[in-house]
Amino acid sequence: MAKDTLQRVVLFDGVCNLCSSAVQFIIERDKKGKFQFASLQSEYGQEQLMKYNLADKNIDSIVLVEKGRVYVKSSAALHIAKKMDGLYPLAFVFIMVPPFIRNWVYDWIARNRYKWYGKKETCWIPTPELRARFIEV
Repeated sequence: MAKDTLQRVVLFDGVCNLCSSAVQFIIERDKKGKFQFASLQSEYGQEQLMKYNLADKNIDSIVLVEKGRVYVKSSAALHIAKKMDGLYPLAFVFIMVPPFIRNWVYDWIARNRYKWYGKKETCWIPTPELRARFIEV
């Protein structure tokens, strides 16, 4: 799929164990392949951060780029859940919680993710079967 025709791309911290696990979680519950993925560290990830004026904001978050819109932190997580299979779309009801509350919890987890879940020396590499869902592997 050409980069300019991508519908939904999840950008994630490729060296974070929690983030890589979250991507695997999404993949397992996205049977229709609605999401593509790229690490924040990749050239594509950096291009998207520049495009949406996030490059200088020290993004410590999962980012969802969906049809020209960008979501970060808890908003990204909730919009991802909304498109997943099963009962996960029900979590979207939490979008009604004010972002400053949702993001306070999100930021607390993000600040501690390396301490709690560890960090890799290199970005996670998907299996050959999943490689097609990743940009710039």
